[in-house]
Amino acid sequence: MSEALAFAPGNISCVFNVIPHEDPRRMHSLGMGFTVRDGVRATLSPAGETEVFFNGRPLDFPTVRGALARLSAPPLRVELETTLPLSCGFGLSGAAALAAAHAADALLGLGRSREELALAAHVAEVEQLTGLGDVCNQHHGGCLLKLTPGQPLAASRLAVSEQPIYYRHFGPILTRQVLGDPARRERINRAADQALDLLRGQVDLPQVDLEGCIRQARSFAAESGLLADGRVVEAIGRIEAEGGVASMIMLGNAVFSNRPFDQAQETALCTHRARVLG
Repeated sequence: MSEALAFAPGNISCVFNVIPHEDPRRMHSLGMGFTVRDGVRATLSPAGETEVFFNGRPLDFPTVRGALARLSAPPLRVELETTLPLSCGFGLSGAAALAAAHAADALLGLGRSREELALAAHVAEVEQLTGLGDVCNQHHGGCLLKLTPGQPLAASRLAVSEQPIYYRHFGPILTRQVLGDPARRERINRAADQALDLLRGQVDLPQVDLEGCIRQARSFAAESGLLADGRVVEAIGRIEAEGGVASMIMLGNAVFSNRPFDQAQETALCTHRARVLG
């Protein structure tokens, strides 16, 4: 095999609670979020030295390199392609690392399980402070609720139907600046505890209304102090004034809603998960 191609979906995180641990295999987040139709396609091929390209341009991508290192992969050329914006809350670091891990396993015949590949990507995210819970969602696919501390790949799928999602991004937030601040983490966790207490009753329902989940995400965004960018606040306010629901994408200066709004782009909540394409 001269090359291998894999895909991992983007992820919109709505609520998250940081679970600290000295072991990066045990540090993760609880919370609620969902995967989307668009994501990252990773094409891997043998190379003299490892090189990473993001939409055709060279990019130093420590999370991707870290995931490949955990798999003891030889030098590889990694070509990442996506239509989603980087550092705007779509979990692209996790998606890129997870897609690269699946492609490396296929290319090199490593024989690793899906869980082993996901854990390699998750640990790379934790070590680089680029995310704590996206890989879990991208590993499973769908709208997920994570309530089990110490188990970074444990999640329950909520019965939310696949449907269009609309978003607008205004600019990036560096995840490491939030995850590396103990005071901000404490406030985030207090707000997340309240939101998750209300959401846990949704697990066993035969059908879950996404609008209710978005309302909980909106409350969390405000109570956690993360909803601070004036453009994001204004956009959410306009959607709500027209009878819609919206919230901030975690972690990015970006807005999402289940109905169209001004200058929004469309994706969709989907249940597909990370997988090899060829």
